[in-house]
Amino acid sequence: MLVRMLVGLSGLAYSLGPGDERDFPQDEALRLISAGFAAPVAEIKIERAVQVPAAERRGRKRNVVYGDSFGSGNG
Repeated sequence: MLVRMLVGLSGLAYSLGPGDERDFPQDEALRLISAGFAAPVAEIKIERAVQVPAAERRGRKRNVVYGDSFGSGNG
């Protein structure tokens, strides 16, 4: 049974950290889950959409208080 570790666990053949996934025999996996050391991993992977960040917009900075004509002698 595939489980995702919630805590660190090491043995003779493995050293796992939180978030690591490993396949254990059914009885050992159930024991780890019931002790709160691991969580079962869903057999079916669900693909989720990723939100694309908005494009950065850069342009000429304008003087908000005086507009572009400040200091040009037009006003």
